[in-house]
Amino acid sequence: MGTIDIGSTGFMLLAASLVMLMTPALALFYGGLATKRNILGIMIQSFASLGWTTVLWFIFGYSLCFSGGEGGFFGNLDKAFLHGVSIDSVFAGNHKIPEIVFIAYQMMFAIITPALITGAFVNRVTFKAYMIFLTLWQILVYYPFVHMVWGGGLLAQWGVLDFAGGIVVHSIAGFAALASVFYIGARVDKNSTPNSIPLVAIGTGLLWFGWYGFNAGSELQVDKITSIAFLNTDVAASFATAVWVIIDWIREGRPKLLGLLTGSIAGLACITPCAGYVPLWASPIIGSAAAIFCYLAVQMKNKMKWDDALDVWGVHGIGGLLGIILLGVFATKSINPSVVSEGLAFGNSTFFLKELFAGLAACAYAFIFTWIMLALINLVFKVRVKEEEEKLGLDMSLHGERAYDEGAL
Repeated sequence: MGTIDIGSTGFMLLAASLVMLMTPALALFYGGLATKRNILGIMIQSFASLGWTTVLWFIFGYSLCFSGGEGGFFGNLDKAFLHGVSIDSVFAGNHKIPEIVFIAYQMMFAIITPALITGAFVNRVTFKAYMIFLTLWQILVYYPFVHMVWGGGLLAQWGVLDFAGGIVVHSIAGFAALASVFYIGARVDKNSTPNSIPLVAIGTGLLWFGWYGFNAGSELQVDKITSIAFLNTDVAASFATAVWVIIDWIREGRPKLLGLLTGSIAGLACITPCAGYVPLWASPIIGSAAAIFCYLAVQMKNKMKWDDALDVWGVHGIGGLLGIILLGVFATKSINPSVVSEGLAFGNSTFFLKELFAGLAACAYAFIFTWIMLALINLVFKVRVKEEEEKLGLDMSLHGERAYDEGAL
């Protein structure tokens, strides 16, 4: 038993609600980017995670991530079905919030992470294969990294830090997306004209809004670190937005809303692992670097003809990895006492090398396991839809629905 901090508990309930909102926001973001025949096909994948991931989290997900297994890859099943968690259980990490609130907050992260991957293989994957993929990817990729980084596992014991999910969310999702693209192959119809940029803008606005819960909430209480994480998030995202627009304007001859929106997400992804560990002056550097490197990654993807339809790898994969690397540069104990070994900018290379290695290893693991997983699923159920289904569009061929009524009023 501990003494519950009412302010921190209220804030964390709000933060969990904000992170939950990010999954429907992602559905809007991806739905607007998809072609007109595939809006519902991509949106249902996000909403399916909202439901099914919660079931998995309740049964064994939370336990595998946060129960036992110190220094290892996985936790244990001691808290399966939330066994032993009562209304009086206090979160052992800070003794300030109920464990139930921590369970809910972390569950929202588990929901959105695999949903990020879906933008890479829009209008190519059967819903049955996706649901199996969603289940296996959680168990074999997401849960191990949550445990290793945030649950007292291997990487945590080694001294690796990740404030809100540079490794745990963005890097592994982005490189899983790239593996999906390579395994599943390119679309038959490569015309990927967004059906509704205003829908993308609404989704982006809600994602940015939710990101304050994602990053500031990762302090798991209300204190000065919560505040710096909040402002770091906004400043980095804003600089990334501005720099991406400038690059677009110079290269394309005009400023584009879609580029502006993409740049903001790149900045948000990149600041995520750093938000509560770096000084405010580092945020403009991190945001600007995110715009430059993610823009270059998207250009490289286009040149290589990798059919990552909605740029999941270029924005989340590269953005998350870059954020982990820059955390190794700018982390300082003057901002957060959890930083035992300071970053490269403060004269220490050890922590930088740990972050670099952990980031690269996580990306490699996610890529390889995702490839293997899709190959195994394909032995039982065809992962890719038939060519005629793809041409018709997944909305009608798989779900029998249309996003918009095209008949007469």
